[in-house]
Amino acid sequence: MSQEHFPELIRQLPEFEGPFDAYRLAASDCDVLFASYPAGTSIEPHTHETRNCGVITRGELFLIRNGEKTRYGVGDWYYLDANEEHAARFETDTSEIEFWFA
Repeated sequence: MSQEHFPELIRQLPEFEGPFDAYRLAASDCDVLFASYPAGTSIEPHTHETRNCGVITRGELFLIRNGEKTRYGVGDWYYLDANEEHAARFETDTSEIEFWFA
């Protein structure tokens, strides 16, 4: 998926090595990801050792946790506790800024 909608300074950051396209801005005790997900992307249930939050900047995220699906659109923030199982689905091209706190 094209990430041209991110500013040039963001596109010059190191690429994240993972199952989606993102640029990584390392910070003390926190990774910041500028991530993009093509329409149709599904991420199976999983956990992170980090506490995560993010804001949708384009498209929409369907976050599934505890059997409940919640929709997050542009400008909406979500939060995940460390080791909280969740899954995600993207029905449209979506971008977000994610914060992964150690």
